[in-house]
Amino acid sequence: MPELEAVGGLRGIALAAGLRYQGRDDLLLLHFPEGASVAGTLTRSQTPGAPVEWCKAHLPAGRAAALLVNAGNANAFTGRRGRRSVERAAEAVAEALDCPPEQVFLASTGVIGEPLQDDRMVAAIRTAADGLGELDWGRAAGAITTTDTFPKAATRRCEIDGRPVVLTGIAKGSGMVAPDMATMLSFVATDAGLQPDVLQALLVRAVDCSFNCITVDGDTSTSDTVLLFATGSAGRCDAVSADDVRLADFAAALDALLIELAQLVARDGEGAQKLITLSVLGALDAAAARRIGLAVANSPLVKTAVAGEDANWGRIVMAVGKSGEAVDRDRLAISIGGVVIARDGERVPDYDETPVAAHMRGREIEIEVDIGLGQGAARVWTCDLTHGYIDINADYRS
Repeated sequence: MPELEAVGGLRGIALAAGLRYQGRDDLLLLHFPEGASVAGTLTRSQTPGAPVEWCKAHLPAGRAAALLVNAGNANAFTGRRGRRSVERAAEAVAEALDCPPEQVFLASTGVIGEPLQDDRMVAAIRTAADGLGELDWGRAAGAITTTDTFPKAATRRCEIDGRPVVLTGIAKGSGMVAPDMATMLSFVATDAGLQPDVLQALLVRAVDCSFNCITVDGDTSTSDTVLLFATGSAGRCDAVSADDVRLADFAAALDALLIELAQLVARDGEGAQKLITLSVLGALDAAAARRIGLAVANSPLVKTAVAGEDANWGRIVMAVGKSGEAVDRDRLAISIGGVVIARDGERVPDYDETPVAAHMRGREIEIEVDIGLGQGAARVWTCDLTHGYIDINADYRS
């Protein structure tokens, strides 16, 4: 866990509510000052959890007073009871913190289809509200995990109008990870003072090159949520556009922060031993490059080859070809670990597999695919696929 910067104006607490887990934190409550801005991207799954629907309804107003997150139960596919659980939780937080319930944002992660224990959560909310103080970001990161093997957090410093600004964020995710946003969650707070529409534009851009570029198993969660809160304690900025030059440093810091969190999620894929970075060059455009990269990253054959430390570049060719994007077989080039293996549609004649084999034995695998058709480029992150993935998911509910 890195040393994480405190965010001015933010109070919070992580605690053990016993909603599913015993002997560990599983509830997180954050409290923001009056006038705090919020931006968010949410799953585009057509079977979203009740908290996602709640956030979707209240995000357009752009104001936040609190965030409540529980781990162990996704509160998804729980019908009217699930919606009522969200309402009860928001009302309990609003009462405890004296704020409007529509400014309380919620997220849940865990098992799908099990009713949430309302009474236990409401009681825990009251306890949490009484214990709010300077947030321990490390405990916060641990409180939102499910099958994760380690908590995920990152922090950055930057400037707006010459004033120092802090961004700190956490994420969870290990399986059911193929974000389509706008069981992966991320929450970031900053002491910057930005208008909600500007904050939203900055977040959408940052998510597009980070969380929307990772995959563990190709399955988009019902609960995917990324929320960015701005407390304003570092001073207000009157920028009306995300392209304002004064926000360039902040935008770069936000991008870097979310990329780091996204990489941590991919690195911690269920049963994973290796982080795979896929760089796609020469596609017709950036969107095509990302779709090609995700086709390779989601291929079980590619992922198991990496797990077996086998530089089977033929599987990469297969995955590129099935992507549905424009590809010319005879212009394709593939590199692993910086070594060109295939070029102009065939294997390099004097290809020496020795350095590639050594690279495949490492924990971080670099694959580059040059399509040779245009200027489109993208990076995608994934992990290998081991028997551990089966072990974890076969026993998940028990």
